[in-house]
Amino acid sequence: MRKLRLALAQINATVGDFDANVARVRETLAKAEALGAELVLFPELVLCGYPAEDLLLKSDFLEANRRALEALAPAARRVTAVVGFADRVDDVYNAAAILHDGRVAGVYHKHHLPNYAVFDEKRYFQSGREPLVLNLGGVQLGVTICEDMWYPDGPHVLQAQDGAEILLCLSASPFHRGKTRDRERMLATRAADNVAIVAFTNLVGGQDELVFDGGSVVFDERGELVARAKAFDEDLVLCDLDAETVFRARLHDPRRRDGTTVKAELAGSYLPVRHLMLEKPAWPERPAQGVEAPVAPELSSLDEVHKALVLGLRDYVVKNGFESVVLGLSGGVDSALTAALAVDALGPESVNGVLMPSSVTSEQSTADARDLAERLGIRVLSVPIEPVVDAYAEALGPAFAGRSSDVTEENLQARARGNVLMALSNKFGWLVLTTGNKSELSVGYCTLYGDMAGGFAILKDVPKTLVYALSRHLNSQRVEGGETPPIPESTMLRPPTAELRPGQRDQDVLPPYEILDEILLAYVEKDMGADELVAHGFDPALVSQVVRWVDGNEYKRRQAPPGIRISPRAFGRDRRLPITNQFRPGEKPKRKSPKELPNHSAALRNPSTKASHAGGESARAIRPGERSRLQ
Repeated sequence: MRKLRLALAQINATVGDFDANVARVRETLAKAEALGAELVLFPELVLCGYPAEDLLLKSDFLEANRRALEALAPAARRVTAVVGFADRVDDVYNAAAILHDGRVAGVYHKHHLPNYAVFDEKRYFQSGREPLVLNLGGVQLGVTICEDMWYPDGPHVLQAQDGAEILLCLSASPFHRGKTRDRERMLATRAADNVAIVAFTNLVGGQDELVFDGGSVVFDERGELVARAKAFDEDLVLCDLDAETVFRARLHDPRRRDGTTVKAELAGSYLPVRHLMLEKPAWPERPAQGVEAPVAPELSSLDEVHKALVLGLRDYVVKNGFESVVLGLSGGVDSALTAALAVDALGPESVNGVLMPSSVTSEQSTADARDLAERLGIRVLSVPIEPVVDAYAEALGPAFAGRSSDVTEENLQARARGNVLMALSNKFGWLVLTTGNKSELSVGYCTLYGDMAGGFAILKDVPKTLVYALSRHLNSQRVEGGETPPIPESTMLRPPTAELRPGQRDQDVLPPYEILDEILLAYVEKDMGADELVAHGFDPALVSQVVRWVDGNEYKRRQAPPGIRISPRAFGRDRRLPITNQFRPGEKPKRKSPKELPNHSAALRNPSTKASHAGGESARAIRPGERSRLQ
């Protein structure tokens, strides 16, 4: 019987923390060994962390990475481990080390290097060309790394043709909405196409803007799911695999008898397959009873976004040495959701809310903010900003003489609040969380050095409509669990407002967020042009205005704090546009004042559909369209 007890070791690594990463891998190896595992598969670049970016250009970093591998090898004596690391030889390679009998028995170099979206691997790595098949006690395993498996003609094809029955894949696959299902569909296809078991181990944890969701899986030779690890959490999954089932399935698959043709077609891309022969370590105490592989449940779209935001925030705070966070509480839905997520990530004792009322702050806003803080159990400070704003106005009075009040005075309030939060951060070591969402950041509805001032932006990639959906989801979850919902109902129902002048509402200037977010999804995430948007039924004048807002505020987004990526096209790592840019496709009408904006309801695809809009919003900044450059 050619069986293998495989362990998927889904762990949370930290970039550059070699000692901690080695300790975590060593500890996981010991657990897997105690459970009878014969081979343990770890994530891509787990020893140095992913992505290490320009640290990979530093010789001392690469040397520390190699020392980490050498220190780890002795831990793999009675179990074989496949571990991701950066291999420095003639160049630097994204590599997998096969640790066996206390030594590095072999190394595989990643062939396909992604260089799109958030990936820059061709900047750092050389491409490997030699497929590797590991024969472990008669069970043949192909070793691949992440992107190798995404290509239908990747090295796994040659490995399977050369006898590999189990295809191992080390991965650091970052999360975005819908990615999990796409990834599993791809892996199931690879398993069925190659008539091979596919075992995939993914990294988990937050790294700056990126979140790795785990979700490690095993698919059998028919493409059927065998095991699935937890999402957004460390996990160790064991499963017993039988290579004979693959052999029997291949006897009935005539496609494999055309292997010579396949090899000839791929000959120019790869060197001949290298075979590594290893014996299973003798271990009479190894448990003989079989294990039942767990299959963690799939998460809903809102659940996975919630977990991604919580994990991304927690790891950013903890891995960067902070103990507490602080944020402004305005009584609006953005600050409410940010506070609730922070409590989920860090606990109420580590979250500090600050009320910063001005002369135009309503009693309802203050009441909702205090209600939120009480529901969450967080500490609340109150720092009125009116004296600060008055002092600004007095100091600037001579310079502003002869000019009427405008958006400048409104922005002084936002900037006063930013100064207050940063002062508290300096004094107490709290990380400032900004509360702006993707919709606002897209069109520049935010104030530089005001509500944009801070260290981390949880909602940076979360559109306003999704903010509401997540808030309702969190509330419903708590109600189902018999708990008090964290976000007050009045916060959800109030019209969104920056509350920087009496009676201000977002919709005085912006289209309803339901419409705005549709346009932004098409323009920002799908790169559709203005003409295409108009062809899809949106009002031409509104499209032109939104496009100008988005294009004209790249300089602001460059100065925003990092935030968690949950979409396939986030600002920063994904969407990279020049600030100095005169590309203006087609004739653009002159920028219109807010009074001249078209009736936004005309942009609805179905004009008979009423555009409902409810909810509050934390203090923001300025009104797009008032100046040629938003301040």
